Amino acid sequence: QVQLVESGGGLVQAGDSLRLSCAASGRTFGSSAMGWFRQAPGKQREFVAAITWSGGSRYYADSVLGRFAISRENAKNTVYLQMNSLKPEDTAVYYCAASRVFGKSPSTYNYWGQGTQVTVSS
Repeated sequence: QVQLVESGGGLVQAGDSLRLSCAASGRTFGSSAMGWFRQAPGKQREFVAAITWSGGSRYYADSVLGRFAISRENAKNTVYLQMNSLKPEDTAVYYCAASRVFGKSPSTYNYWGQGTQVTVSS
């Protein structure tokens, strides 16, 4: 089992950067694919980025490609989402999630954090 706690959200202006962190506990973190998702008010949860257990492969949503970067440090049981050139449309609650399978669908992921709010003002 994996427990996940996100941090690093906040209120920023358009064009600013933020780095989200997701601290994991549990013996299977190092073998889990990790993903970041987000959900804006009134919208469905959407995929943002994912990374394999080794860090060797990454997926990104088209909307964040070139602006966001996912990374992980297995020795620290932590996954990161570096967000640059933030836009008002990036405003959402951001969730990290863990899965045995590398993918983009929320249904692939077994474990979820509680989320951290990111608000980007124009």
